[in-house]
Amino acid sequence: MTVLAVHLLTGCTETARSAGTDTDLSDSRIPEKASADTTIAVGSPETEVALRLSGQIDKLPFKVKWVRMSGGPQCSEAFRAGELDVCSAAEIPSIHARWTGLDTKLVAAEFRKDPRRHPIYELGIAPGADVDTLEDLRGKKIAYSPGQAQGALVQRILAKAGLTEQDVELVELPSTGDVYPTALGSRQVDAAPLGGVNIKRYVTKYGKDGAKTIAHGLRDDPSHLWVPTESVKDPEKAAAIREFVEFWARAQIWVDEHPKEWIEGYYVKDQGLSREDGEYLVKASGSPDIPADWGPAIERHQETIDLLAEKTGNEPFDAESLYDRRYETVAADAVADGRKDS
Repeated sequence: MTVLAVHLLTGCTETARSAGTDTDLSDSRIPEKASADTTIAVGSPETEVALRLSGQIDKLPFKVKWVRMSGGPQCSEAFRAGELDVCSAAEIPSIHARWTGLDTKLVAAEFRKDPRRHPIYELGIAPGADVDTLEDLRGKKIAYSPGQAQGALVQRILAKAGLTEQDVELVELPSTGDVYPTALGSRQVDAAPLGGVNIKRYVTKYGKDGAKTIAHGLRDDPSHLWVPTESVKDPEKAAAIREFVEFWARAQIWVDEHPKEWIEGYYVKDQGLSREDGEYLVKASGSPDIPADWGPAIERHQETIDLLAEKTGNEPFDAESLYDRRYETVAADAVADGRKDS
């Protein structure tokens, strides 16, 4: 068995069991507008580029300090330091934040309209690993990144395959950059969840040696705007965040409707990818689904919480406590209003 059971979220586990936070803001009124001198720090690089390309960035009615970060680990640290008000993240960081005593809320949710056809991740298989199905993972080495979406996906894949940690060897590796493709290509691990352009690049580079990817068949598409609760407890910041959610939602639709501009402005000029890679990513991502009802999302989030609690020894909790439902319809309403005006 891997050291996962001992070290996943460890160091913090005993504290986390008693440090959970559940601030209820449902009765707190958000002002209609934020004052023009209100400043929020935002870690959502894609949104910054989308607003700039669409011409919306100068229309923000408050001040934004853009921070070039997103995702769980970086944003958690910035939240703790009081240096960030909004972050783009998947569903896992908010769970781990709760277990480590960091009080946060989700204020926007986005999914993919056809998540089975357009998954975020595929399971990369190393050359010679002899894995054709999820059940074939028994006895294999699997790359694992605690506290991130890829880590939770591995746990869900094992559960779907009827396997446990005792049936595999989880190798703790960061999921950043090309760490996973390199680990697969060098046969340091037998399997690893790959996302984005790494899916294409891995097969292109190592396919001649027998590398491949297989579908996991699970929904892996949650994307959120995530905030420290202290930020939405502040009336002025709460109002600015609500307006930012509106701009964020319209930006997602603009990206979907302007693929050529997005490929050139974001993937090529901002990210330094080739136009071919950008076209691949746009085609793979599908269209956004921004729901006005968070109920189904919360139900799926609860399933993830319960699974991870079982695997890590942390206490399960009510997924709804992670969501600030004062913002529930904000993004969807902004999209609907934008389409009426177009």
